[in-house]
Amino acid sequence: MEIPKTMKALVAYGKDDYRLEENWPVPEVGPDDILIKTEACGICAGDLKCSHGAAMFWGDETQPSWVRPPFIPGHEFFGHIVAMGENVKGFSLGERITADQIVPCGECRFCKTGKYWMCQPHDIFGFQSSNNGGMAEYVRYPGNAVISRVPESMSMEEALLIEPYGCSKHCVDRAQITNEDVVVISGCGTLGLGMITYARMKNPKLLIALDMQDGRLEKAKEFGADLVFNPGKVKVADEIRKLTDGYGCDIYIEATGHPSSVIQGMDMIRKLGRFVEFSVFGAPTTLDWSIIGDRKELDVLGSHLSPYAFPFVIENISNGKLKTDGVVTRIFDLEDWETAFDYAGGKYGDIKVAFRF
Repeated sequence: MEIPKTMKALVAYGKDDYRLEENWPVPEVGPDDILIKTEACGICAGDLKCSHGAAMFWGDETQPSWVRPPFIPGHEFFGHIVAMGENVKGFSLGERITADQIVPCGECRFCKTGKYWMCQPHDIFGFQSSNNGGMAEYVRYPGNAVISRVPESMSMEEALLIEPYGCSKHCVDRAQITNEDVVVISGCGTLGLGMITYARMKNPKLLIALDMQDGRLEKAKEFGADLVFNPGKVKVADEIRKLTDGYGCDIYIEATGHPSSVIQGMDMIRKLGRFVEFSVFGAPTTLDWSIIGDRKELDVLGSHLSPYAFPFVIENISNGKLKTDGVVTRIFDLEDWETAFDYAGGKYGDIKVAFRF
C-alpha cells in the first residue's frame, strides 16, 4: 500500500493542551523500525491523568517532568505492518502486531538483567515525542520494541485488552496467590476485571471484588469473583473480617487509584498479609505507616507494566480462559477525542473506551 506523508493524530503540547492535528507527519521508518497502520487504541486512566496535568507526568516542585511534548498519546494499540526497515527480520508486511508499552534501552542495569520493564531511561509509547503512541493513524515501532503477534481471529475488542490484561497478569503474579488465600481486589475497571479473571485461574479460597459501581460488580461476578461489595453501601472491612474469623484478608490488590482504597486495604488486611499497589494516583495518599511495620508487619509490593505477559494473555484471551465480554463499552473516531476522554473517565458507566482507525 502507498503510505501517505501526513496523518490524523491527537497531539499533546502541554497539560490541558491536546489538539487534533489533521496533517501530522507520518513517522519515518529507520533501518530497524516497523511502521503499522493503527487499527485501534484504548484510552488508559494514565492517559486521562496525564491530560489533566498529574505531577507524576508533568512534574512539580519535588519531581521533574517525565513527559516530553509534543507527543501523541496512547499505549494500548495494535495494527498491521505497512513498512519495515532493511534490518528487520522475522516479520512480514500485513502481519497484525502489538508491543509492550515500554521501549527498553537494552543497555541499563535493568535491561541487562532481564528486568526490561524497569528500564532506567523508561521511554513508554505515548508520553515522549521520541516514542509517539497509538492515537494516530500510523505508529513507528523502533527496533528495541517488545513485539507480539496478534491473531487475525481475535476481535478488535479482545485485542484492545492485550495491554491492560498484561498489566493485570503481572500484578496478580506479584500477589503470589495460593488456593488458601482470601483475596480482595479493589476496583473493577478494565485492569481490575483483568485481575479478577486471571486470579480466578489461581483458584483462591475466596475471591472478593470491590467497586463503587454496581454494574461493574455484576461484571466482576461474571468474571469469577465469589463475592462483591460496594464500599459506598457497606463497611467492607467489617464484612471481610466477618468472613475471616476476625483476621482480615490475606491479599489486597489496590486497582482504583483513589487514596481511600489504600486506607481501606490497610484496615482490612490481616497481620503478615500482602498488599499490592497497582494504580496511578492523581494525588498523594496519606497513611499511618506504623500499620505496615509495628502493627501488622505487612509485605507491601508494587506492580508496574506487563513484563513477559503478552504471549500468555494473547493465548488465553483467544481460548476464552480470560474473559473479555463487555469490557470495551464504547468506541470513537479520533475526531471525537474530547467526548471519548470524557466517557473514558467512567462517569457514564463505561469501562474501556477506545478509538478505531
